[in-house]
Amino acid sequence: MERKKARPAPVAAPAESPLALRCPVFFVGFMGAGKTSVARRLARTCKVASVDMDTYIERREGKKVREIFAAVGEEGFRAVETEVLRELGAADPMLVSCGGGVVVTPANHEVFREAGFVVYLEVTADEAASRISDTSTRPLFQNLEAARARCEERLPLYAAVADATVSTAGKSVPAIAREVQRILEKEGVLCPQRR
Repeated sequence: MERKKARPAPVAAPAESPLALRCPVFFVGFMGAGKTSVARRLARTCKVASVDMDTYIERREGKKVREIFAAVGEEGFRAVETEVLRELGAADPMLVSCGGGVVVTPANHEVFREAGFVVYLEVTADEAASRISDTSTRPLFQNLEAARARCEERLPLYAAVADATVSTAGKSVPAIAREVQRILEKEGVLCPQRR
């Protein structure tokens, strides 16, 4: 009886290499720049971890950001923010979307320099206002004039800490995430995971 020749096993297409972060990536920029949305999108695409700093602070403190502001003022909130930034900078590398005012504390600039790579997402106050549906959750976004002044005041601080700057004007979240991914890969911050 003649035996059938065994068929060669199908060759599996090479799986796309999982990606890994070499260091934490901090997203900075004015509120409404899309930091959290872009970080989440990038985390899903690249299969890496992401965290929103304000959400992390709220869970850690058991209070909403606006309640912390009300209880201890901006200075007290900024002290908590610096502690959390240090914690996240020392943790396993992930994408960290920072609050809009993280750059006002000089100690945070040092954490950025020592711990990771900073992506500045540029946005104007007017564009930010058009993106924010509920300003009641933004304690420092009282009115458009105040927001414009605050944005203007922070621009040099964002630029000072940035390792890369990406304009968000007229771009969708997926488009911004792709642009950031290309930058991180080019800089060697996001690279294929070692098996």
